[in-house]
Amino acid sequence: MKKLTALLLALCLVLGLAACGSKSADETAPAEDANTTADATDTAQEGNAAPAEDTSDTAQAEDAAADYSTLKTVKPGVLTVGTSPDFAPYEFYLVADDGSLQLAGFDIALAQALADHMGLELEIVPLNFDSILLELQTGNIDLGIAGLGATPERVENFDFSIVYHETGNCLVVLDANKDVYTSLESLAGKQVGAQNGSIQMERAQELASGSQIVGLTKATDVINEVLNGKLDAAVVETPVAECYQKTYPNLYITDVQLNESVDGNSVAVAKGNTELLDAVNAIIEELLADGTMNQYIADATDQASGNIYEGLESDYQG
Repeated sequence: MKKLTALLLALCLVLGLAACGSKSADETAPAEDANTTADATDTAQEGNAAPAEDTSDTAQAEDAAADYSTLKTVKPGVLTVGTSPDFAPYEFYLVADDGSLQLAGFDIALAQALADHMGLELEIVPLNFDSILLELQTGNIDLGIAGLGATPERVENFDFSIVYHETGNCLVVLDANKDVYTSLESLAGKQVGAQNGSIQMERAQELASGSQIVGLTKATDVINEVLNGKLDAAVVETPVAECYQKTYPNLYITDVQLNESVDGNSVAVAKGNTELLDAVNAIIEELLADGTMNQYIADATDQASGNIYEGLESDYQG
């Protein structure tokens, strides 16, 4: 009997140990799974951390791209822009009821947008057109914004932004002569005007007609010389000619085809000022993408049909 009892006790002990061993294994498994889950979570978090870091880097890169605090300008904290306010709708003066003048035009709006995006004050320096690039080259202004085109000759000495306005040139005559000057050949021996230092002057000089080319300082002078009969014709930028035609219905825009090699207007920057050029390009791209530049052009074209003055303020006589 004692032997049987001893055997039963021994059997219970063995079963108890086996049961304890099994429970320990079961408890260990979840613990091991928890560690595995923790490891997996850590791995997942590490995996998620990489994209988060990339996003942060991208944001920092974007912030850096939009940070214009390191731009070097002629005057600290100021963006100095040279323009020629005799070129509506690009740049001109609005004449208020009291006779005061206010700069306007889509080039002026563009200059203001550039300064605002860069966090700089804007200073506009009105100049004769043929002085703008000289002032830029000598370091007196930061940008030239005056309906400029990036001709091969200019690109040798200056950097230019992307095109912010596509345009072209045309030949204008008096309406009374529209049936006389219908081709380049019809201009042989005739006086054809254009603004000094402009692409229009280059186009006039390319005329294969034996024309006598007359250069004048201001676009307004060119138009006036056509209107008073001192010039037979003139090469003018098309938007400018269209503005003048609204004011002077006796001015006619011909269909004569001119040799074109410029796609449009760009901002001139001093050669090698890459940081400023990149900033200008980035802002222009934004203004083009969201339609702001088109609105500037529409507003300026509308304003140019009102009471305006074209020329230097110092020459204004009221």
